Amino acid sequence: MLHIDVVTLFPELFAPAIGLSILGRAQERGLVRIELHHLLDALGEGERADDRPFGGGPGMVLRVEPLARILDGILAGASAGERRAVVVTAAAGTPFRQHDAVRFAGLERLVVVCGHYEGIDERLVELYGAEEYSLGDFVLTGGEIPALAFIDATVRLVAGAINPTSLTLESFTGKALDAPAYTRPATFRGAGVPEVLLSGDHAKIAAWRREQSRARTVARRRDLLDDSDTGV
Repeated sequence: MLHIDVVTLFPELFAPAIGLSILGRAQERGLVRIELHHLLDALGEGERADDRPFGGGPGMVLRVEPLARILDGILAGASAGERRAVVVTAAAGTPFRQHDAVRFAGLERLVVVCGHYEGIDERLVELYGAEEYSLGDFVLTGGEIPALAFIDATVRLVAGAINPTSLTLESFTGKALDAPAYTRPATFRGAGVPEVLLSGDHAKIAAWRREQSRARTVARRRDLLDDSDTGV
C-alpha cells in the first residue's frame, strides 16, 4: 500500500477531491491511504505558522519548527527502511513530469508539504532530504493545487487503480502525445469522425493513431522527440 501524507494549511481543499473517482476507489480498495495533516495543529499557544524572512523583503515564510514536528511524527510512525520520498511544492522546484509520478507510484510512502506565501524555510529541504517540485512556470497562491495534481498523477499509476491497458495508450507514456479521440455520434453539428476510425481495419487505425500522435507532438511538444522523430 502507498501511504500519502499531506501537510497543509488548508486540508479542506483536499477532502472533496481525494474521496472521488480514481483517488476514492483506490483508497476503498486498500491500494492507497491518504492522510491530511493540518499545519495549524502543530502550533503551540501564541505560535505562528509563518514569519518574516531573514534579510528583509516582502511576504512571509513558513517556519521550519511546526513543519518539522509534523514530519517527525509521520516518520516516527513509518516502517524502518520503507521506500519513501518527501516532496515540497515550490514554484522554484523542478518541473513535475510523468516519470516522477511513475517513481512515486512505486513507493511505500509519499509525504507532500504544501508551500505557501514566499515559500518554506529552506532548512526543511536540507534536514529531510526533500525534493522540490513545481507544477509549471507560473506562481499559485499556495501549494495545494500542485499537491493534488502530483497525488492524482501518482495514484492512477498504482497497480490496480485503473485498467493497465489504459496506461499504455496515453500521453507521456512514450515519447509522444496521445492521438485525438472520438466517440458517438459519428457526426455532430456538421463535424465528422475520420473515416479510418469507422473502417474496422485495426491495422489502419493503429497506423493512423501513430501518425496523428507524431504530428501532434511535433506541433505542440517537439521537446519530447528525438531529431529523428521530428524529421529534422
